[in-house]
Parts: sequence; C-alpha cells; structure tokens
Amino acid sequence: MLNNTICGIVLFFFGMKVFSQEKKVELNEVKVAHVKKAITVKDGNFKVDVAHSIYNSITNPIDLLAKLPNIQVSADKESVTVIGKGTPLLYIDNQKIEINDLNSLSVDDIKSIEIIENPSSRYEANGRVVINITRKFSKKEGLKVDISEKLSFQRYFNNYFGIHSSFKKKKLEFKANFNYNQLTVWESNGNDFTIPMNDIVSNYRTKAITRRPQFILGAGIFYKINENDYLSFNCNERFQNDRFDITTNTYNQEQNTIDNIYTLNANKQKRNFLNTFLNYNHKIRSLDAMLFSGFQYSRFKQPTNGIISNDFNDTGLELTQKRDQEFLVNVFSGKIDVEKEFKNKMTLEVGTLFLEADATTKLEIENFNTEANSFTDYQYNEKNIAAYSQISGNFKKIKYSIGVRGENTIVKGKYASADHESIDKNYINLFPKASFHFSIDDFNSMSLTYAKSINRPIFSRTSQVSTYINPYFVWANNINLDPTLLDEVSLSYQFKNKILQLSYTKMKSPVHYATSYDESQSLVTMQSENFDQETAFSLEFTLPFEYKNWSTTNVINGILNKVENKQSVVNQSKPYLYYYSNHLFKFKKGIKMMVTGWGMTNRQEGVYKKNGLFIMNFSLSKTFLNRLDCTLSYNDIFRQMKFTENFTTNDVQANGIYYTDANLVLLSVKYSFGKIKDSEFKERNIDDNLGRIR
Repeated sequence: MLNNTICGIVLFFFGMKVFSQEKKVELNEVKVAHVKKAITVKDGNFKVDVAHSIYNSITNPIDLLAKLPNIQVSADKESVTVIGKGTPLLYIDNQKIEINDLNSLSVDDIKSIEIIENPSSRYEANGRVVINITRKFSKKEGLKVDISEKLSFQRYFNNYFGIHSSFKKKKLEFKANFNYNQLTVWESNGNDFTIPMNDIVSNYRTKAITRRPQFILGAGIFYKINENDYLSFNCNERFQNDRFDITTNTYNQEQNTIDNIYTLNANKQKRNFLNTFLNYNHKIRSLDAMLFSGFQYSRFKQPTNGIISNDFNDTGLELTQKRDQEFLVNVFSGKIDVEKEFKNKMTLEVGTLFLEADATTKLEIENFNTEANSFTDYQYNEKNIAAYSQISGNFKKIKYSIGVRGENTIVKGKYASADHESIDKNYINLFPKASFHFSIDDFNSMSLTYAKSINRPIFSRTSQVSTYINPYFVWANNINLDPTLLDEVSLSYQFKNKILQLSYTKMKSPVHYATSYDESQSLVTMQSENFDQETAFSLEFTLPFEYKNWSTTNVINGILNKVENKQSVVNQSKPYLYYYSNHLFKFKKGIKMMVTGWGMTNRQEGVYKKNGLFIMNFSLSKTFLNRLDCTLSYNDIFRQMKFTENFTTNDVQANGIYYTDANLVLLSVKYSFGKIKDSEFKERNIDDNLGRIR
C-alpha cells in the first residue's frame, strides 16, 4: 500500500511536469527506494535481512547467528541453541542441514534468516524451532563477482578471503564461491572436581591453540523451467587441516598423595565435509497442486592423531599414549511434498521422507608404559521413515493450522568384534501440532499453539570418540543416548508489532553433560547422558521501535527452568532473565552503525548453576562508489564471554569454567564488479517457508 502510494505521487508529479512543458517523454522506469529493516517480527517469528544490512559483513554464519535474538552459540562453535527452545532445526533452501553445512556456507550467499518459533508438521519433528536460511537468487541477467577480505584481530590474527560469483542468462543461473581462511583459534576451559567418597580433589586448566588453514568451495545451478517448475543442484565442500597442542596443568590429590601434572597432547586432525542436494519443483496441472521433491547426500570424515606426554611433579615429559581416531558418517535422504490449495483458501499438505545414515568410529589406543593397548571399530546405522499431513486456512477471523507427523526410527549399533548388537531400537512416534491465530482487529491478535516434538542426538554424539585431557580426566561421547520427547503449549498476544508470549514445556529424557568416576582406573569421565526430565516456563516480551533514522529490536524473556536427575543433586530452581537489544542507526552519506547488547542473569536450573553475563558488540559500515563495502566491528567490548557451570552427578562435584575468544576487532572489505541488466524473464518469488530434508 505504501509503495503504491509513493509510486503514484512520483508519477503524478512527473506527469504534471511533462504536461506543463507540453512535451512527450518516454518513461523507461520508475525506481521507488525503500529501505528494509534489518530485523522484522511477524506472528512471533524474527526475520533478518542479511543481504542488505550490516550483518552481511560478518565473517561466518555461526558468528552471524550469535548476533541474532534468542540464539546462543556454544564456546566451541559446534552447536547452536535457542533460548527456551533448545537445539533448532537448520534449513537452507528446502533442505535440512547440520552444523557442518552451516560452517560451509558463505555469509555473502545468504539473503535472509528467519527464526520460526512454532514450525508446522511439514518440518521434521526433531526440534521445536526452525532457523530458515534463504540464499540469494538474482532477477537480473549478467555476471557479478564479489571479492572480500576480512581481517580479524583477536588473541591471534585471522584472515578470511573469498571470491563469490553469479551468472544469470534468461532461465539459467549459476553460482560459485571459493573461500580461503587462515585461522588461529584459541580455546580454554577448566574444571574443579571433588569426590568426597574417595577423598579426591582434582583440578585442571587446559588450553588449545589451533592452526587451521581452511578451504570452502561451493557451486550451484538453478534452472527455471516455467512459472511454476524449477530444477536446482548445489554442492559445497569444506576441508581443513588442524594442528593443535592441548596443554593442561593439573592438581590431583587422592588421600595424602598429591601430584602436579603437566600434559601435552599434540594433535593432527583433518575435517572433510561434502554436501550435495537436488531439488525439483513441479505443478501438477490435473490436480492444480504443487509437487516438491528433494534428494540429499552428505559425507563427513574426521581422522585425529594424538601423541600424549605427561610430566609428573617436574620430572620431565614422558610419552604416555598414542591415540588414533577416525569418525566417518554418510547420510542419504529423500522427500516428496504435495501442496493443494482449494477455492475456499484451505491448503492441504502431505509428504513423506526417507533417511539413512551410516557412521563408523575407529579408536586405537597404544599405551607406552603398559601393555593395555586397545582397538575398537563401532558401526552405527539409523533409518527414519516419516509421513505427515497438514490442513491450514482461514475461518472468519481465525487463521488455523492442524497437522500430524508420524515417524518410524530404527537404530542399530555394533562393535565389529562383538557377536551381537550393542544398540537395537525400533520405535514409532506421532507428533501432533496445532496453531490458531485470532485477529481481534487491525492492531490486536492472539495465538494459541500446541506441539509435540523430539530431539535426537547428532551422529557424532553417539560415537565412541573421546578426548584425553589428563591422566585422571577424559571427555567422551555416549553410544547409548536416547532421544528426548517434548510437549509444548504457548499463548501469545500481539499489539501492532509488540508481542507478549507465555509458554510451558515438558521434556522426557533430556540430554545434558554428566560426570562419573571409575575407581579401578582412577578416571573421571564427562559425557552426555539422558536425565529424567526437564520443565520450563517462559514469559517473553518482543518490543521493536523505530524513530527517524533509528530502529531497535528488544527482547526480554523471564525463564524458570528445572532439570531433574536421580543420579544428581537437584537444587531449587530460580527464575532468570534473558535480554537482547539491537540498535541500528543510519546517518548521512550511507553510514550505518549497529550496537547490540545481550545477556543473562545468574541461572539456577535444578541440577545446574550457571553464571550471568553481559555482552556488547559494535559495528560501523559505509559503501563507497556503490562497489566497495567497508565495515569495522568490535565484539565483546567488555571481555565478558566466559561461562561457568556447577553441578553434582554420580557423587562427583564439578565446577567448570569455559572461555570463548570472542573479543575481536574486525575489518571487512568487499568489492563488487560486473554488469547486470534487467531480464525479460519474469520470475516469481519462491516461498520462504522451507520443506523438510535431513
């Protein structure tokens, strides 16, 4: 409406001028300038415009997500969670992806990111929230190439170099990218363990500095057959060679015996990730319905070789152990969705999915001071068959969506040397979902939703991969993890673009870290385990504002969360506060400034006690000559990015601290060259709602 009004005014004054001069002028085009908001909110979902905002200058997708409302990234940047929602589903262009796919994507290829708080049945049941990433596709013909250089100054200097090209000719579009990153990554953590029953106190502080040359390659082709049909193929690959020494200082006291140990764990690691997917969209004219089909193949390989030496009480380093590990997973999936819209605007969606994953973990340990060597070969297979049906539409002032998804999962795990399977699971689950949106008037509305979902552990968590920290402590995965079942109901009220939402969630068998002590080996192990249950209440306010050249998005979320476990000490739960505030200022001459602050108060969540924190980020950007984009960023200004986590499980008290190297100064420069022109081919926008592929 606003754009049409502006366009009418422009044409009116243009016409008046032509009439007054009594001349005929051919009007080639009318360009209406409209500045997009960086963050918008609709029906409780956040949508972030990456392509046309200061977010485009961020070095990688993981760091980009960390700056968005409600999203938390782990210290090792290997997992993403949403406040009050847990681990999200990640989607790119109708394909479900994992964290490795996200790391292989370039920020320059991202058009927008949407955080869908209440995904419908068409999305996989493995998650309560969807992060929907839409990539760029051009509507104009020609060739365009972007060259970018990003210099990051943290504890160590990091360099990000990228070339991104796109070529479009009529119905065909081709995209390719090449990135070379020269990284030095600093990581540190520590734990203070107390085992009263065995009169043991064991404390460690560990540090790792990783030298990481990283290559990211990608290519894709998109062919628009006609107004409704298209075919697309994409392939991306990331490979890196990591060299990192894990150094640990340990104090260990067992009864009257005290040891001070320095541990050197020299590692070499390779990470190779490949992902390809094929999409076909077709209109079935006889049924007046849309058919979407997709196929995806992913492969991830990670061999790690480590040489471990220990120095007990300043007696000198002595070779202790050699560890060779290899993790390999292959995943194939395919899906078909059919969508039919009826004359009364009711939409019926049905679909089916098949997924199969094969993972292998090989672990060989050679001990230099004993003859207790070992070799294990663990094979893991998972199959998932799913089908869903969903009806959505409008009835008077009520917008509704009702659906159900059924999934059959078969999991088998076996050691090569064993006669029988260690893991043998076969279960069927139904996941109903319902959403009702009531429009009271033009400014007021209410929504009521219910959803049942499941969280399955990622493949690497169910492997036998472990990390040696010191002679008394090891990080380990868990092959026996079960999925988590969740029930959630939420009620929200919206006035214009302001939202108030109340939700309750109950989880059965949630997965959290736990400790255990093996007296025969004098070894503490930290690994993921299924706890008994977890419940959460949350009351969230979303408050966006805009005034002249200033726009802001604010989120305040009060949360009461309780984690319970029979093997753990469960303390009283107390409510805590999460807050997020993003401010974007637009000045003259195209200068943009963004200030973001977020944080949490101290958290007491039953089993766990965690610290509060406050983080402040700053960015300043300007475009020169319409081709050169320059951005200066300063993250974690007050150097507050560290997490503490205290708990007691299996009679082991653990007080952990985890540091993140988030304090940085970043200079980003991107230059674009090439010429594009208007295309005669009229392309209809592809729906941003993504299908389900895993």
